[in-house]
Amino acid sequence: MKRKNYQKQIVGLLFAAGILAVAQAQDAVQRLDEVEVRADYDREVDGLFLPDVQGTKIHAGKKTSNVDLEEIPDISMDNYRQVISKTPGLVLAEENTPLLSIGYRGYDPHRTQYFQVLEDGIPIHADMIGYPEAYYTPPLDAVESVEIVRGGAALMYGPQPAGAINFVMKKPPLDTPFTVQSTNIIGSFDMYSNFTSFGGTIGRFGYYGYYDHQQTQGFRQANSDFFLNAWGGTFALDATGTFRSYLNMTAYDETHGEPGGLTLENGTNAVNYNTDRDGTSRFHDRMRVSRYAVSLINEWDISDRTLMTFRTWWDYYLRFSRRQNGGGFGTLPTGAAAQTNKIENQQFYNFGFEPRLSHNWEWLDNTHTLTGGMMFYYDWSPRTDQQGNSPTAMTGTTINQSNRESVYYSLFAENLFQFGNLSITPGFRLENIWQSVRELVNTASFQTGNPLQDETTYNFAPLFGIGVEYDFTPEVAVYANVSQAYRPPIFTQAVPTSINTRVEGTLEESNITNYEIGFQGEPNSWLTWDTSFFLIDNSDQIGTQAVNEGQITTVIQNAGRSVVYGWDLYTELDLVGMADTFWNRDAPVAAKGSKPVSKSWVDRYGSLSAFTALTLQTGEFISGPNVGNTPQYLSDYVLRLGLTYNWRDRIKLALLGNFMGDSNASDNNASNRFIPAYSVWDLTAEAKVWRDNVSVIAGVNNLFGADYYARIRSDGIDPAAPTNWYAGIKVEF
Repeated sequence: MKRKNYQKQIVGLLFAAGILAVAQAQDAVQRLDEVEVRADYDREVDGLFLPDVQGTKIHAGKKTSNVDLEEIPDISMDNYRQVISKTPGLVLAEENTPLLSIGYRGYDPHRTQYFQVLEDGIPIHADMIGYPEAYYTPPLDAVESVEIVRGGAALMYGPQPAGAINFVMKKPPLDTPFTVQSTNIIGSFDMYSNFTSFGGTIGRFGYYGYYDHQQTQGFRQANSDFFLNAWGGTFALDATGTFRSYLNMTAYDETHGEPGGLTLENGTNAVNYNTDRDGTSRFHDRMRVSRYAVSLINEWDISDRTLMTFRTWWDYYLRFSRRQNGGGFGTLPTGAAAQTNKIENQQFYNFGFEPRLSHNWEWLDNTHTLTGGMMFYYDWSPRTDQQGNSPTAMTGTTINQSNRESVYYSLFAENLFQFGNLSITPGFRLENIWQSVRELVNTASFQTGNPLQDETTYNFAPLFGIGVEYDFTPEVAVYANVSQAYRPPIFTQAVPTSINTRVEGTLEESNITNYEIGFQGEPNSWLTWDTSFFLIDNSDQIGTQAVNEGQITTVIQNAGRSVVYGWDLYTELDLVGMADTFWNRDAPVAAKGSKPVSKSWVDRYGSLSAFTALTLQTGEFISGPNVGNTPQYLSDYVLRLGLTYNWRDRIKLALLGNFMGDSNASDNNASNRFIPAYSVWDLTAEAKVWRDNVSVIAGVNNLFGADYYARIRSDGIDPAAPTNWYAGIKVEF
């Protein structure tokens, strides 16, 4: 694996600086006598930031976010614009399907492929290595919180370079033998959703199950409907004991229309955004995604200092699509090609296991924490591409067929050295990747006399990093992190199926180094902040370049290097809580995390919090075919504003605003991929109307009717939804 010498020098200097700081901090006040390691899986995180040590994971010295979904009103139809409202810099490429696309700091958002996406610490991409697209994400009603780790995430979880998004699922409730909840919501465009769950604990046995259904006709002229069903269940054994076991099972199936993109150009077959933003350019394109998964999570408190976890999982993915031929960018399919379609059937059979260990140990009168483990991952993925003889054909003539395989093995370890208020966390991860693609059918190659391809590649990626944190108080700290990440070649890059596409040499993984330094704090119950400066150096990027070799040929190669840098800021202020502290003399100040006392204004009138999540950033390609261009979806600013109200968890209101600077949806900065700046607001509410048993839910998305789009693909502009409403009722016993 290629590494830049200056990167090694910087990491070495940081290690040396850390050792010097240790020598200077020997007499500092000891911050931590004992690190609690128990309950890695069944636990709750209080606050915006993840704890320094969380089970078998170390977050000290890393930039993290904890999104508590109970803080805001119930989210309808998995609206991720509201989920990420308190996370600076994340870019949501909005679309009209249940599928998720999130980018970050110049990384392509499509299907969240540059993030490592996990469910309870288990990767949920179709293929973590060769096809890292998150077609499945769990229903948010079944999610307890969303954990986001930026730089340093690759040391904890492996690829990808943008960071990690971990969905922490709800567990069997411990305080009741049986509880049930059902939420039913209706809304614009014939929207209907139902989420029903039940659970409890009886003796040593706990259980939790859910069913989720979503459907809508969508706002487009035609073919923007979707229909989703998801089921899930968790069985727990001895959830409060020293050896805990959780068996998880999920099933997911959804189908949706793909109404196609629009254009700003005029023409006979063009569907123009300015004259018909709800128009459809693809009337027959459909996609289906199915996923079935089983996982077993075991936790063992070997002692009061040592925790071991073991995750093992199996899942099956189906990605099936049919798409009409003959169309262009925002244009209707025409000609003879429009009487045919392309049918794509991809299947993924995944298996993996991951043991981890966390151990607290003593040295120089301080408690330190060592974590480590290994991961094995295997995926077998057959793919078949057919050409149908009509726009709606479900089967056809096979034109490409291949068997693909990924084998992944890694070793990793991090150690949190604690010296009073100073902590230093060096870490490493050794990644081994074997990928193979074997073509069984390729009609284009057969017609030109070229042989079928049978390629096997191996990549070794050693990753290193270090995090440093100094705590002025237990709730206020500065942190710095330098860590490496990588992006392996994917299947379609390793073996392209087009006859006019070739690979230049041997593809290496892309190398990424993340630098971040920040200042964060939660000094009390009414004030939170996190501000940081960052720089991302992304070299050896795998990209394409068109060359004239007698005919125009697309060449895939390691060629690009980009640098992105900027500033993140998050602040949140509870106005009532602040007034409580300074002007309500009769009420004692409540400690962080405790319940307000009866005389507090927060308890009487509720909390009213204002927050700001701002990112200012810039970047460009400094080498390769896109030199001088701005990386895709990298806007100069990402600003989120919000005002939330919560009265005793009985009434919740939220006014959320998103402001995005202009960007381009391709690295070559093509003029037809330009995304103008936009702003959009949402207003949501949830209130208990009868005891704790019955609540009403309502909201208006895109409150002020913003006309915008946040996603452009090869078939054109994907318009964002206009103003829409929803209302429903939640019943729980």
